[in-house]
Amino acid sequence: MSQKLKLNLSEKMYADALKIIPGAIAGIRRPYNFVPGEYPIYLDSAKGGKITDVDGNTYIDMLCAYGPIIIGHREEEIDNAVIEQMQNKGFCFSLTQPIQNRLAEKLIELIPSAEMAVFVKTGSDATSVAIRVARANTDRVKVIRCGYHGWHDWCVEVKGGIPQKFYEDVFEFHYNKLDELEDLMKKHGDETAAIIITPVGHPLAEKVQMPKPGFLEGVRALADKYGTLLIFDEIRSGFRFSLGGAQKVFGVTPDISVFGKAMANGYPIGSVVGKEKYMKVLADKVFLSSTFFPNSLEQIAALKTIEILERDNILDAIKTKGTAFGNKIEAIAKKSEWDIEVSGAPLMPFITFNKDPENLYKKLRPAFYTELIRRGVFLQPFHHGYIAFRHSDEDLNYAAMMIEESLGELKKYV
Repeated sequence: MSQKLKLNLSEKMYADALKIIPGAIAGIRRPYNFVPGEYPIYLDSAKGGKITDVDGNTYIDMLCAYGPIIIGHREEEIDNAVIEQMQNKGFCFSLTQPIQNRLAEKLIELIPSAEMAVFVKTGSDATSVAIRVARANTDRVKVIRCGYHGWHDWCVEVKGGIPQKFYEDVFEFHYNKLDELEDLMKKHGDETAAIIITPVGHPLAEKVQMPKPGFLEGVRALADKYGTLLIFDEIRSGFRFSLGGAQKVFGVTPDISVFGKAMANGYPIGSVVGKEKYMKVLADKVFLSSTFFPNSLEQIAALKTIEILERDNILDAIKTKGTAFGNKIEAIAKKSEWDIEVSGAPLMPFITFNKDPENLYKKLRPAFYTELIRRGVFLQPFHHGYIAFRHSDEDLNYAAMMIEESLGELKKYV
């Protein structure tokens, strides 16, 4: 029988923060995105594949900071490279340091769509730059989207504080629904600057989807038919599905791509890469500047992360670990009496409870994740997880066993 975690300090810090910070914590990290009262709210430390909260509870971290932790927390080789740059050279200058060129050259070497590259800080920065590039190249305004692309005005899901005119030219279709895109392009294609899509489907709280045969190829063909730029949002899939992104795995090359998250193992950096003829507008027609975009620490971290990923065949190892884990939880799901589905394995595993007429899934989902967090496995009810290199076989075997145990406890909740 599992016991509720002691979270006294976490809860106190949260109560204190509510008085001084709106919502206490930003967006997706707020308690309602987990199971309020059951999950920690503040973390204290991390190492390898595990995290420890402020109350001293330790968990196998299978959320990986929502994706950036591709190798593990506190990777000494990466951190030491950053510290060396900080101590011996500095990192925030009025001009750019040479590391920028080396990182751009590396991305161009690895990513099929990359002939030029620029660097920003976040995924939202990157997707917004990509849209600006597309609009500048086509002299069109409309955008057709599929996926989560960040928090900026044109794409954010919550519309508070945003005038309708900032997003009235943005239209959405669903992943693997090529007919929806065809209908939108018939209506808006001649005015559409960009189709932006995550090459792997990961809608909030729903199963992770891989492209059906011909789907991404069909998206590419429609973009070509209407003279629209195709943008792949590889913020989650980049440097995880392959060093060249999901585009390399699926064999469909976009005009522009955006990368981030796993690129620097937790350091804040994003990148926009693309074909030279489109990217060149950033030299004059499109303004891109920030005090902190050129900072070298994140670029050092990215280059070192990529070096380790290549040198140690990290992605192959992660796929092997993730495949074994995925096979275990898929077998557990098949035996379960509950209507659940496993998706996203081997790289982005997610256990979802299928919707039912009685809305039982709304009770089962928080109950399952309550049992799981009490057993020291950190996942999120509404977001897929990740496999990191530092997740040991022992960690993943334990996580699978705890998933099975947690499912076995659900009867007491209904």
